[in-house]
Amino acid sequence: MKKIILLCFLASTSVICSQNKVTESILEEGKLLFRLEKGSWYGTDDMLSRFESKKDSIGGYLSYETDEHLIRTIFFSRYNTDHILIRYTFDSLPKIKPLQTDTIHKVASELEHSLIKIRQDARDRASENTDNFFSFYENTALNFIPVITEKKRTVFVITGPQVSGIVLLGNDYKLSYNKKNEFKTKAKIHKSILQFPYTSEDKDNPTVSTIHTHLITEYISSTDICTLLLYKDYVEWKQHIVMHDKEVSIFDLNKETLFTMKRKAWEKIYDHEIND
Repeated sequence: MKKIILLCFLASTSVICSQNKVTESILEEGKLLFRLEKGSWYGTDDMLSRFESKKDSIGGYLSYETDEHLIRTIFFSRYNTDHILIRYTFDSLPKIKPLQTDTIHKVASELEHSLIKIRQDARDRASENTDNFFSFYENTALNFIPVITEKKRTVFVITGPQVSGIVLLGNDYKLSYNKKNEFKTKAKIHKSILQFPYTSEDKDNPTVSTIHTHLITEYISSTDICTLLLYKDYVEWKQHIVMHDKEVSIFDLNKETLFTMKRKAWEKIYDHEIND
């Protein structure tokens, strides 16, 4: 298996790992979600360090990408969601120290207002959960990531661990909204939740790659990519594989690249390697 993964099938077979418009879009979206969540992480750390007195007044937070491809993270009031308590600006790939911290310009922009509105709607729907659509697990929390583009308005919901040493994939959702910020549809991205430890219990046999199966979508999801990038500096494994009946997705955490191949081709080569 290791040989197959590392060679990516280029040298020893006629089958070539490939990309297409769908997987390129998934990769781009996953990297955006990662940058947004990274900004939220760093913004939260700074807020707790420098503005702890504002903590009880905060109603929520979110991050978005500016026209200049910078990441902006805002913390808004629990009493008036259009009142911004802190606004951070980070590099396009956020670093720990923000480029700018603003506690003066307190009125939410039109974009910020829309992002807050759809985020709060998604949060309320998950909290009420009248149809038991959302699942909740011990020692986890749901994170809400609103994204507005020219073509769509979406809130991604991912599950994060509240204990260290593990990566969680799955129990994620996608809620869609119209241009008036009105709820349209919701969908589950995975049917379950999976837990992957940072390192192998056997120090002599470190984990080379991790793997899980998709039942809903053919390819790895953008939420998978987001989570894998968030934890890539903590885990010893640097490759993750997603298996579907038709497709196999291979994501390299270090290179941040995504390739796919047909499931039949994967099985043919894998069987060949096993029998060699």
